Amino acid sequence: MTDSSQSSDQFKEMHSFMAMLQNLDVGLVVLDREYKIQLWNNFMESHSGLHPYEVREQVLFDAFPEINRDWFCHKAESVFQLNTRAFTTWEQRPYLFKFKNYRPITGSAQFMYQNITIIPLDSSVGVVEKIGIIVYDVTDVAVNRIELNAVNNELKRLSRTDKLTGLYNRGYWEDCLAKEFKRAQRTEQVSTLVMFDIDHFKKVNDKYGHPAGDAAIKNTADLLIMNMRETDVAGRYGGEEYTVLLIGTTAEQSMTFVERLRKSIEDSVVQYQDQKFKYTVSLGVAELTKNIKSHSEWIESADQALYQSKENGRNCATIYK
Repeated sequence: MTDSSQSSDQFKEMHSFMAMLQNLDVGLVVLDREYKIQLWNNFMESHSGLHPYEVREQVLFDAFPEINRDWFCHKAESVFQLNTRAFTTWEQRPYLFKFKNYRPITGSAQFMYQNITIIPLDSSVGVVEKIGIIVYDVTDVAVNRIELNAVNNELKRLSRTDKLTGLYNRGYWEDCLAKEFKRAQRTEQVSTLVMFDIDHFKKVNDKYGHPAGDAAIKNTADLLIMNMRETDVAGRYGGEEYTVLLIGTTAEQSMTFVERLRKSIEDSVVQYQDQKFKYTVSLGVAELTKNIKSHSEWIESADQALYQSKENGRNCATIYK
């Protein structure tokens, strides 16, 4: 084979190779040691709207200011110096190039989620003088994963939430109390449990009907949420009975919250259809002490204090002694 025919074959091979790079269904960018763009394939042109001649010899960060330079250089330098690949996934960083998402199936995504591989490109003397960035469009996978996680999170929320009030249901709230009991025992941090219920709730149902009773239950929960702190853990214990765990609070300190809650409920007016009515609550307060040996005993202590409030005429709060 003559030299000219060998050169012709090499040229054809190189032409075919370049055509393949240009038409890959992934993005391909080649950068030199100064991070200047040397190759920009059709995928990148199509999604960026920039022709190769517009970006060639531009520093990557000048052409795309949204790229975090420090983060990318940290990744790329390991490729240059160690001659090894580097990776990043959409879960670690949603994208490298902020391209719009044009896929109809995943139209809810505003941008293209990307997985990125950075590969070393050896020179003839074994030194990495260029790196290649391979950009994979994983929008379908990412959106499906995000939607699945959202569904699972909603199912988890529903499984632990009381439907009428939006408070934690008894099962999940009691799990939280058991964990706090063990934590408080270990750290000796003070916590107080408050239990309360609606006074004469049966009379409310009998006089105004069960839907009106539900309205009172919902109103009580709304006022509880309005008065509690973000760190407090509240739940519907059952029927018209509620619980709230005040972390880092003594029984005496909790009385400020308890009285504010009791008064806000007493002053509220429930309206259901054309009926208006008022009601009150009674409350029991139990601080966690060394004499309480389990979270069940803690609940029983608060319940006994609640019973004492009922005995004392209702619409009041009692601290367990």
